[in-house]
Amino acid sequence: MMGGAASHTKNSEVLLIIPAYNEAESIERVVDELIKDYSFFDYVIITDGSTDGTDRICDKRGYNVVHLPVNLGLNGCFRTGMKYASMMDYRYAVQFDGDGQHRPEYIASMYEKAKEGDYDIVLGSRFIGIKNEMGGLRNAGSKLIRTAIRLTTGTRMTDPTCGLRLYNRRMIDLFAWKLNFAPEPDTISLLVKNGARVAEVPVKISERDGGESLYINPLNAVRYMLRMLTSILLIQVFRTND
Repeated sequence: MMGGAASHTKNSEVLLIIPAYNEAESIERVVDELIKDYSFFDYVIITDGSTDGTDRICDKRGYNVVHLPVNLGLNGCFRTGMKYASMMDYRYAVQFDGDGQHRPEYIASMYEKAKEGDYDIVLGSRFIGIKNEMGGLRNAGSKLIRTAIRLTTGTRMTDPTCGLRLYNRRMIDLFAWKLNFAPEPDTISLLVKNGARVAEVPVKISERDGGESLYINPLNAVRYMLRMLTSILLIQVFRTND
């Protein structure tokens, strides 16, 4: 594993993996809330070569953190967290944003869902039993992606683009040591095609505490949607998770 980690005692079978690239404006509030109100879940921050002082904040606050010396992007960040989860023998890992958008009160229901149905992946969904508050472009993109997944896998997902996801031990080990794909909707689709069992639970997503998402830009959002659709409909014919 790259970088270095603070000393950590395992207290839970659930680990929250928090990728953090330039999240100095939000990381303290996000992690302090976890420590104060959700200490029954463990966490690890993966700082991704930040340039805004995120690393220094994590060290100063004594957070459990792995520092990546260079920016590896979401895939490298996430895989580092999954390797940590595997080596520390966690049963479940949660993909959890460091920008304040993901709300920790939903983790318990995801955890219970995974246990009751022996699911490999539990997705947070903004469209189950609650009002859809997504904007027009993102909503359209999500609809196209979930339609593509249904056509190619036969599985209905209401919100495959939501980044709040829980993975079981089989998925932890797969991402950590075998699967070099980013945790994106096309990868979820590939895993389903190869037998992964997926469930969803209702969640709400907050606005970012600070900084700016790459996908707020309409051009980037369109590029992302086209990349996902191309992968799901065409490239996955040749992909394998072996």
